[in-house]
Amino acid sequence: MTTLAADREIEHLMTLHPKGFDLSLDRITRLLERLGSPQDRLPPVIHIAGTNGKGSCAAFSRALLEAAGHLVHVHTSPHLVNWHERYRLAAEGGGKLVDDDVFAEAIARVAKANQGQKITVFEILTAVTFILFSEHPAEAAIIEVGLGGRFDATNVIARPAVSVIMPVSLDHEAYLGDRVEVIAAEKAGIMKRGCPVVIGAQESETALEVLIETAERLDCPTVVYGQDFLAFEENGRMVYQDEDGLMDLPLPRLPGRHQFANAAAAIAAVKAAGFEIGHRAAERAMANVAWPARMQKLTQGRLVDLAPKGAEIWLDGGHNPGAGVVIAEALAEQEEKNPRPLILISGMINTKDQSGYFSAFKGLARHVYTVPVSKSDAGVPNDELALRATDAGLSAEPVGSIANALMLLRDSWDGPAPRILIGGSLYFAGAVLDENGTPPT
Repeated sequence: MTTLAADREIEHLMTLHPKGFDLSLDRITRLLERLGSPQDRLPPVIHIAGTNGKGSCAAFSRALLEAAGHLVHVHTSPHLVNWHERYRLAAEGGGKLVDDDVFAEAIARVAKANQGQKITVFEILTAVTFILFSEHPAEAAIIEVGLGGRFDATNVIARPAVSVIMPVSLDHEAYLGDRVEVIAAEKAGIMKRGCPVVIGAQESETALEVLIETAERLDCPTVVYGQDFLAFEENGRMVYQDEDGLMDLPLPRLPGRHQFANAAAAIAAVKAAGFEIGHRAAERAMANVAWPARMQKLTQGRLVDLAPKGAEIWLDGGHNPGAGVVIAEALAEQEEKNPRPLILISGMINTKDQSGYFSAFKGLARHVYTVPVSKSDAGVPNDELALRATDAGLSAEPVGSIANALMLLRDSWDGPAPRILIGGSLYFAGAVLDENGTPPT
């Protein structure tokens, strides 16, 4: 892969500033003041937090706004293959990933303003978000929280058009706490007094109570999934319902029943932010939405060519027990429609509950190949990961790489063409897209 100018700038920053998280708003606030407070000059912001579904909600929100003819900036994290994926700048006909020269110049400017003081690379890159989004015209900005909410570097936006809290569950316990109500309180930290709030589908009643109580305390106009809006399947269509009535829409292009709730949260968020979304625009959005490495079907590429003939290959970067459940449910739906033996090729990092993730696939997956995660220093060794899968009741074996797993499967397979899920980590999913030759665009 060619080293781009922005990559060189970021690599230099990483030699100056340690990796890891250091949750605080002091450093980013100081830096932004030196840059002239660009976070105060953004178009209306849809600010999205949550454990699972943030990226899908951002993708649906972008699809809805662009289908309605609006110019939209989008910030998401982490990236899969290239840092540039984090910044999609508004353009006629649909947003485009930031140009390398523009990106590199913004990074250099922010780093210079920081004057070598202690800061995290994510904070510098968040300041880059505000520089880019304030200096390029748009009618809306969708900004995904990086980690948590209250002390996340994106949480310097004083008056978001809407704050969105997607499903909350246990993840990043070392930084956010080991109880779902504590994590919910951290996510609720992006709510601002009097600003609209959308609460997406919550698995935990405790989390939901914390989110609603916080919104009420801050006098936020609030809509809650299951109370004020919802979505469900009927006659092979998705029906969205809120106080304005029903919208009968095509099934979202992103597969899995969990995407109904993600799409619904996005529709509610865009409306709460003050944008009108007509029925025709919503139909286009459901048909056109794209979000790489979230139940993404791989149909071509270098790795795909190594799989057993006729195999169906899915890629998903979900990496915690909650994500495991929704991915397994989506694959169970596929199994009902078109039965095939399910094989997992998994790589995970050591901050995640690996056994909890694998347990969702018990009784569904026939076998697991565990492989190293090449893009992260925190990757779980493949032999250790195989033990975690075995602990969860699955048949598992370690192999050296994704390519090796696919070739081993191809050479030993005897039976109907399998369904293959490659996943367990966004870092791993990014490595797959890079090696396959199909990076996000």
